[in-house]
Amino acid sequence: MTDSYTPPKVWIWDKENGGKFASTNRPIAGATHDKDLPVGKHPFQLYSLATPNGQKVTIMFEELLAAGHADAEYDAWLIKIGDGDQFGSGFVDINPNSKIPALMDRSGDTPVRVFESAAILMHLAEKFDAFLGPKENRAEMLSWLFWQMGSAPYLGGGFGHFYAYAPEPMEYPINRFAMESKRQLDVLDRQLADRDFISGPDYTIADMAIWPWYGGLVLGRLYNAAEFLDVTSYTNVLRWAKAIDARPAVKRGRMVNRATGEPSEQLRERHDASDFDTKTQDKIEAAG
Repeated sequence: MTDSYTPPKVWIWDKENGGKFASTNRPIAGATHDKDLPVGKHPFQLYSLATPNGQKVTIMFEELLAAGHADAEYDAWLIKIGDGDQFGSGFVDINPNSKIPALMDRSGDTPVRVFESAAILMHLAEKFDAFLGPKENRAEMLSWLFWQMGSAPYLGGGFGHFYAYAPEPMEYPINRFAMESKRQLDVLDRQLADRDFISGPDYTIADMAIWPWYGGLVLGRLYNAAEFLDVTSYTNVLRWAKAIDARPAVKRGRMVNRATGEPSEQLRERHDASDFDTKTQDKIEAAG
């Protein structure tokens, strides 16, 4: 960056400026087109994409099912955010903020919408009384759950955007958000020094919320930034990330609504547990 920038007195939207996501970012809310959402046969209807925020919820569903909560069966429908699916009228009816994931809980007499990933995790955890940890440790668990919600935007929208997606590399924002991302990794590393999981000995929704972002980062899955951020120096975070990565339900949850990467790891829609064996993208492509 060689030229200084003087902000105008009144900001005006430049549709051509914004880097990789310029075509879908806009300064107004609401639907851009009419589009109903599909509804499957299960009590829970999830509309999502396998970003870190989307993975939180699919991991939670798969962990619930693995723990024997058969009533947690769900349909997962793919929302292509690059195509603007999140601005369809049906999606906006569930989440007026037009962000994935969004959930319709149809398990009761009246359908209930739930949006924001932490709200969905809390809704499901309370509904099934699962992955909340002991009551006497609830405040600690919730503190870390909401730490993630407040901190990850600096990693994703801050560091990730300027390091990987901005139209050109800029030293000041990259340095600013790299410093903050490393500080957050250090927070986690210190917390995990004498604990198996984030809030103590129990695996909870706090781990499910934090892992797709910070676990993905130290496992080399985000922004091609592992070497730049020296992630292997955070040994406690790396140990924790590998332990969660090895869980079968986590492996399945990462596959749901995935539309990039190895075809064998993409289950673009999930409507039955057997889909993991029969409907991954490699099998669909092989069948023509």
